[in-house]
Amino acid sequence: MDSFFYAVPGLILAVVLFGAFRVVRRSLQIRRAWNSGLTAEARCLRMFTTTHGGSGDSSVRTTLHHVYEFTARDGRTVRFEEEDGPATTLEGDFVTVYYAEGHEVVATAKSPGRAKLAASTVAFLAFFGVVAVFCVGFMVTYNQMSDGFGFGEDTGDTVDTVVVDGVTMTP
Repeated sequence: MDSFFYAVPGLILAVVLFGAFRVVRRSLQIRRAWNSGLTAEARCLRMFTTTHGGSGDSSVRTTLHHVYEFTARDGRTVRFEEEDGPATTLEGDFVTVYYAEGHEVVATAKSPGRAKLAASTVAFLAFFGVVAVFCVGFMVTYNQMSDGFGFGEDTGDTVDTVVVDGVTMTP
């Protein structure tokens, strides 16, 4: 039973750490694309939305996606999808993309906004940090409580006994 109180927060902690890794990785990719100095004219091939939620009384979240295609400096045709782009970009429109060359071309159609990117990255990491601290705190508190109140394994403590007139009594 004790393993349940460690497994669930441990699983949540693993998901939080993976989410933090993804946020930092994407932030660094976008920053690298902006800092590379390479731009190209890309065409919006497709625009679509995805929705999440909406069952019962929950709210619906709609995410706008764009699929862009451009030719990189080395002649490769690059196609990529990006979330949360401007709603004013429609299929067939041409936009400027910022990209970084390498084994895998990283590109974004988002205009450089370093302060906004840094603020959103810090906000996500702060949220993930709060969840991680809560999970670790829960596990530590549960461990201390289980040791102190007899919820955990047997510690081997014995109960004091008193012998009065040949009769053994426990207080």
